[in-house]
Amino acid sequence: MRVVIIGGGPAGMMAAISASENGNEVILLEKNNKLGKKLAITGKGRCNITSSLNMEEFIKNTPGNGMFLYSCFNSFTNQDIIEFLKEQGLSVKEERGNRIFPVTDRAQDVLDCFEKKLKELNVKILYENPVTDILLEENKVWAVKTKNQTIKADKIILATGGKSYPLTGSTGDGYELAKRCGHTITEIKPSLVPLETYEQNLHKCLQGLSLRNVKIKIVDISKNKQIYEDFGEMLFTHFGVSGPIILSGSAHLVRYKNIDNLFKNKQIKLKIDLKPALTEEKLNDRILRDFEESKNKSFKNSLDRLLPQKLIPVIIERSKISPEKQVNSITKQERMELIKLLKEFEVTIKGFRKIEDAIITSGGINVKEVNPKTMESKKVQGLYFAGEILDVDSYTGGFNLQIAYSTGFVAGK
Repeated sequence: MRVVIIGGGPAGMMAAISASENGNEVILLEKNNKLGKKLAITGKGRCNITSSLNMEEFIKNTPGNGMFLYSCFNSFTNQDIIEFLKEQGLSVKEERGNRIFPVTDRAQDVLDCFEKKLKELNVKILYENPVTDILLEENKVWAVKTKNQTIKADKIILATGGKSYPLTGSTGDGYELAKRCGHTITEIKPSLVPLETYEQNLHKCLQGLSLRNVKIKIVDISKNKQIYEDFGEMLFTHFGVSGPIILSGSAHLVRYKNIDNLFKNKQIKLKIDLKPALTEEKLNDRILRDFEESKNKSFKNSLDRLLPQKLIPVIIERSKISPEKQVNSITKQERMELIKLLKEFEVTIKGFRKIEDAIITSGGINVKEVNPKTMESKKVQGLYFAGEILDVDSYTGGFNLQIAYSTGFVAGK
């Protein structure tokens, strides 16, 4: 049987390996001049391969249709991808937050493992071959049309990725191919994407400041409702905020009802607890100790041990305590306001950065139209899907790449 796979990212490569190991003739079509361009830049070039959590936790970490992936996740697990890489000669290591990386810290080494296996299995790879159409006959696939040729196929796997990182080839053209085959595409939005904020002065003062071990809450103040809560690392940028906990928060915001109007009306607040390890009482004790040691200093010179340098002028301005005021004359009321500010530093979310800046795409092929046990289309016989083209997406931490491997493996099988 001839299987034609459209797209040479991690889902397409895994599908090609799986299909080939099951005795099929496999042709992999890639519109770029090389495979895995997006894989090669993931995790800042280090590649967060997967997570060490159990597979039930993968579903919990997939707000976008996680239950649809139950069968796939159990057919090809995080241990399976780790074993696959070891067989190709690449060991892995575990880092903070259950993240699994190659010991070499090189995404290219992960890509090399896939390419080595594809070569070993004699998978035919046609580069610079963008697909223009999937040809059907009596609601069954029979060929793929590229700009160069028409290739007959018994089965076709569509694994073209989403719409994020278009420079890597993820330009959303797979959605059009699926639409022409009668599939519904749910709304395409950015996910795992940095957020823009309204506070212009913060952008200038805090750009480049990274905060570790902070707690965030994203709140809809119109309903006094908490949308998301997390602990970890974040970053201030020239447009707003980014970093792992912000990106994961965006995956919740993208699904929140009426979010664009709420952004417009300044109803979405990011509240940052800068000192989550300390209760208000303990933070008060800490500030009193610092003030005691700096009793002859001005307020502006008393916060060096408590806060990063970049943050001090912003905290002073928001506290409304005169920067020149001697610390021994700061009142209890002023101190309580300072504590409240440190425990709930607030910024107003303006919106998402554009989809080109997103790590992944939310939305895609409606999963109700796909068999979750085989990844085959319920509308067209012989058409299968794998990876980000489906309406499934997770938080940061290796979960999205695992979706690619697991759906690719099942579709290929």
